[in-house]
Order: sequence, then C-alpha cells, then structure tokens
Amino acid sequence: MDRKDFIKNSLGFLGASLIVPKVLMSCNNSKVDQKSDCEVWDSETEGPFPTKQPSEYSRSDIKGDRTGVNAIIKIIVTDADDNCKPLKDAIVDIWHCDKDGNYSQYGGMVMQPTDYKSYNFLRGRQLTSEKGEVQFSSIFPGWYISRATHIHVHIYDKTGKSLKVTQIAFPEGKDSAVVVVNAAKSYGYTKGMDGYTYNADDNVFSDDVDGNQIAKVSGSLEKGFMIDANIVISTKNIEEFKEPIGGPGGPGMPPPDGKMGLPPGGKPMGPPPTEQQQK
Repeated sequence: MDRKDFIKNSLGFLGASLIVPKVLMSCNNSKVDQKSDCEVWDSETEGPFPTKQPSEYSRSDIKGDRTGVNAIIKIIVTDADDNCKPLKDAIVDIWHCDKDGNYSQYGGMVMQPTDYKSYNFLRGRQLTSEKGEVQFSSIFPGWYISRATHIHVHIYDKTGKSLKVTQIAFPEGKDSAVVVVNAAKSYGYTKGMDGYTYNADDNVFSDDVDGNQIAKVSGSLEKGFMIDANIVISTKNIEEFKEPIGGPGGPGMPPPDGKMGLPPGGKPMGPPPTEQQQK
C-alpha cells in the first residue's frame, strides 16, 4: 500500500462512518483470513514509545511484573521476494502497553502521566527459527485513548539492518477477545470498551481494508490467548516506516532524541542478539 497521509485523520470521524467494522468473531475463534498469504504488510510508525536499546532485551518472557490475561504472541516472518518462504535469523523486536494502557521506559508526559521510565516490561527481542518463527510470553494488551489494541513490531536482518516497522491489529466484535478481556475486571482490566478506538477509526489501521494486519486470536480468559501474526516483508524493496503525527505531549510524539527508526542517539542497533534469553 502507499504511504499513509496521516493528515487525513483530521477527517477520521467522517471517513470512519463509511467503514464497516471488519470482523464479528467468537473470542474462541477470533480469526481473520488475510486477502493474500503473500501480501507485504504495511509499514507503520514506531509510535511514541519505541524500545530504548532493544538489543538488551533478548528474551521470550516479556511480562516482567505486569499482571493480566496471559497471552502467547507468535510471529512468523516470511519473505515476499523468496516466494514467501520463512525468513531465518531475522531479529524481531516487539513492544506493547500493559492492561492499563501504559508503556515501560516512558512516563511523566501528557500521553502517559504514570512514570514507568525505570521499568522495561512488555518489550523483547528474538531471532527467528528455521520456520521464521518467534514466540513471546506476555499478557493481552490493554488500550489507550485514540488507539485500537495493537502490538508494535520492528524486524531486522541478521546484521541489524531494518527491514520492516509495522503494527499488529486485533479482531473486533461483540464476542471478540478484545471485548471479553476488557470486561474482565477480575484480571485487572477496568476500562471496558467505553471510549475505545476501533480499527476503522484508528490512525494506523483505518486504511487496512483487507484486514491484512489483523492477528488470528484464539483462547480464553482462563487458559490465556494465542495471538498469531504471519508478517510478510520484502527484503529487497524496503519501505520507509511512517513518521508519527503530533508533537511533544501529543499523539504520535517522537521519542526523546526526535528520531524514529533508530534507538536514542540515532545509532544502528548493533550486533544481533545471542540466543540466550535474558530475563
């Protein structure tokens, strides 16, 4: 897809009224058939909360001290330039918010008043297997104002060269996992869906009309959920990821150094991680 013009979001409420929500699903089978098994995913912004020094977080268990509904995040990376074969030894970074909509490593700002700058929960890095697969043990993400439930992903080749920055969306509907989890007060999810931003209104996912970025979600509150995403990338035609919208303290504000796509300081990510998990 073409690079999004984020300015169009000023007309978001008008455009959203013309878009029908994509999915009405059971939370035990919250799955979306992608338009094509080999359609390259859209590139997206890293958002305002990218991981600082991601090479330090080579681990599969990313929960830290966070509580919530258990979730396994499984990502398979395939290469559209190689007949969508699995991409081995790719570096996959993920990060997402906790059940209350807060990110680690940030805080004390308009977007996130709660200060978690000294925490590193819900961030991790893994190398893909021969099957192109990584798995992370986490919790089901919460949400915050102006965004649908989502997971951030940054993929590099084995040398540390950036290949894709994107985001994973979730199925929606009255019985979807998003609705069920956010009603689970006994697990600490207290927001419900009041004020929730749906994919059709989201400034990242609103143009994903084919549902290409929507994960397959299955499971239950008691047993936890499996979040599956088959992310197709191009290792030859690498899109620039999108700049965030807004400014300091507003939606999409950049990280402290003002650069997107690189860690603070703007330097490359460095060598790939070892396979040893760091708790």
